[in-house]
Amino acid sequence: MTVTPTSDAPEGDVPEVADATDSPSPDRRRPALRRLLLVTLLPALATVLTLAAGYFRWQDVTARGAQEAAAQSVQTATEATIAMLSYRPETVDSASAAAADGMTGAFREEYTQLIKEVVAPGAKQQHISTVVTVPAAASVTAGAHQAVVLLFVDQETTIGNGPPTMSASSVRVTLDKVGGRWLVSQFDPV
Repeated sequence: MTVTPTSDAPEGDVPEVADATDSPSPDRRRPALRRLLLVTLLPALATVLTLAAGYFRWQDVTARGAQEAAAQSVQTATEATIAMLSYRPETVDSASAAAADGMTGAFREEYTQLIKEVVAPGAKQQHISTVVTVPAAASVTAGAHQAVVLLFVDQETTIGNGPPTMSASSVRVTLDKVGGRWLVSQFDPV
């Protein structure tokens, strides 16, 4: 191909003519690739990071809720067990009624019936007193609506003027969250 110089160009300078078969230079492809990356990759990366942050936040809130439920249910189970099993002949009726306020469902009915038919009459007739302590307690499971707690119970029982007798046991207490309160729904010796 021959190019003739024009009168405007100085002598010796030959203008370059692009060949029709030349492809775009690498410099022209890079901005297009960069634009493609900016338009697709960055929003996708931002979306993935946002989803990951949301997931980890959800995990954190769930874990904190479970820890809080565990702590509250252990405290409630401990207090309820002491209230359920501790009584004196002169206060057995009022103590058991107060303890029943911390229960729910069929267990509450069973406990109330047992106190009225067996425990209260026996405590009054034989002057039975019991004092309960819980030296150890641990959460077995804890969720938003139900928790299970394992308690180790020491009970000192005095009949009349006799010497106190000590007994130790362990119980598995199931609690349900009702109206924002943890209530005992099951009480099983282990």
